Amino acid sequence: MLTNNPPSHDTVSKETCTLAAIDIGTNSIHMVIVEVDKTLPAFTIISREKDTVRLGERDPKTGNLTKSAIARSLASLRRCKELAKSFGVEHIIAAATSATREAPNGLDFIWQVQEDIGITINLISGYEEARRIYLGVLSGLDFQEKPHVIIDIGGGSTEIILADAQEPRFLSSTKVGAVRLTNEFITSDPINETELTYLQAYVRGMLERPIDELRGKLQPGEIANAVGTSGTIETLVGIHAMQNLGELPSPLQGYEMSRQDLKDMVQQFISLTYEERINMSGMSEKRAEIIVAGAVILLEAMTMLGLESITICERALREGMIVDWMLNNGLIESRLSFQTEVRKRSVYKIARKYQVDLDYGKRVGGFAVSLFDQLWGTLHAWGKRERELLWSATVLHNCGVYISHSAHHKHSYYLIRHAELLGFTEMEIETIANIARYHRKSSPKKKHDAYSKLPDNYRKQIKHLSAILRIAVALDRRQIGAIKEFHCKYDEEYKKLHLHLIPSNDKDDCTLELWSLDCKKVVFEDLHGLKIVTTLESKIS
Repeated sequence: MLTNNPPSHDTVSKETCTLAAIDIGTNSIHMVIVEVDKTLPAFTIISREKDTVRLGERDPKTGNLTKSAIARSLASLRRCKELAKSFGVEHIIAAATSATREAPNGLDFIWQVQEDIGITINLISGYEEARRIYLGVLSGLDFQEKPHVIIDIGGGSTEIILADAQEPRFLSSTKVGAVRLTNEFITSDPINETELTYLQAYVRGMLERPIDELRGKLQPGEIANAVGTSGTIETLVGIHAMQNLGELPSPLQGYEMSRQDLKDMVQQFISLTYEERINMSGMSEKRAEIIVAGAVILLEAMTMLGLESITICERALREGMIVDWMLNNGLIESRLSFQTEVRKRSVYKIARKYQVDLDYGKRVGGFAVSLFDQLWGTLHAWGKRERELLWSATVLHNCGVYISHSAHHKHSYYLIRHAELLGFTEMEIETIANIARYHRKSSPKKKHDAYSKLPDNYRKQIKHLSAILRIAVALDRRQIGAIKEFHCKYDEEYKKLHLHLIPSNDKDDCTLELWSLDCKKVVFEDLHGLKIVTTLESKIS
């Protein structure tokens, strides 16, 4: 059965499964279908699909994705789903990047895909896109204990990453893409000298900051290898191979091109018209439209980084999505095991950035997931994903105090929403931010703008999980760990939830915690139509 839902225990327990990953980019929609062998663990690519839809085609006045671009994308995604079905795919995972992120109607497009086609799209940030590109490269390239600079040039953005086999040391996403810059800078054919000068200067200016930051992450004397991924660089390397070898290597993986050869190619491109570029071996019609901008981006990046050559890796975002799925489902433990903690590490990183009391955050996080676990099957049926979102929101719920204690719950929403939380989709970050926002004061209401724009199932999650968070916060009102643990039991007949609290100190009457619980429990009680009855005791009788 084809589904976007999380895998069942039975599915995960099988030795193999078939998975499809769809990358919805600015220029193209790509799908890769793989068979995952959970015993190794590894995956084998059994089919690839690409459709140049130019989703990044936007209305110049509103910035919206155009109706024609959306129509092309919907048609492509329907074909993807049919192809996946023909291969017996059990799960489809899909991610949208810069074009959808930046367009005012990007979320409308996502909901339309969900409603019309039944594919759930995760909108991911530029940093998350970079992290998944790293995972994809890591799955197909032996880093040999050396640092690598990974360059991925897309239609709307360029990701530059510094990484080794253990972790990405630096992730960046910059709004310089082959489609974007072609639209913004190139009107002549062939490109004239003035436009070329502006284009080169703009690329250098945009890449200066991330490249300076990347250099700062290299150890003294370290020399990084360069890896290139995705369509623009694959095309450039393919043309280079045709010109120098007379054929296209299969696979292209591992093919190396020097910066000097790339510089010569750029000089060749800028002297040719579009029609002349089309006739080059290895060049498609669609790629010929944007190759000048793409080649300039790569040449400027390599020059600024001091890279003398670049090696192609045929795995990138789509394969990284597969690896991420395997990590999230506990299928990878070996050299990639470090990545399984990416969400937790990212939460802690943001907590430290905004000076959150981590001991307090972890303690309340423990209370929140304990209540979540004890109520599972009686008052809710949420799963592992929602549990993790609740924990993340709980650890970060007080981060808004960094700005001001007054209305700090609203500040928490803003800080979390715009934080670089790696491993989470945009919608998951939105959910975490909203859960944290509603840990105090008003309960979620449709008149609240950010909350009202969410789909019904996300609003329901936020209502339920933020109500649990309120109880957890109340249990540590003084932030000293006065409550050691608690146990709860739901009396369905009398609609009562009995909370048995065990204090850390038998002589502590926990007056403030009990008072806070009386204030905070109202939202939970109203939501579930019950009463909370609290008992403070030294042991469970």
